[in-house]
Amino acid sequence: MGLNEDLESKPPCHPRACAIQDCLGKNGYNEAKCSHLIDALYDCCDAFYRKHGDNATTVSCPKASLLRLKMKQRQEGQNK
Repeated sequence: MGLNEDLESKPPCHPRACAIQDCLGKNGYNEAKCSHLIDALYDCCDAFYRKHGDNATTVSCPKASLLRLKMKQRQEGQNK
């Protein structure tokens, strides 16, 4: 599914959160092997907050402020 479909799912971004859980289960909970899916979820969550505002909620995403911190940390980790 694409970003727009994942944003419209109920709850928003849920397919991406489920994909992470499936990946972790298949890879012995090695987060490094599912990193691309985590980034995809964060992209969806970021788009969700841009569309609905930082006070919106979905069970699939961390709060907006925490999401931005996590995205910044992941970006800094990739630049090292």
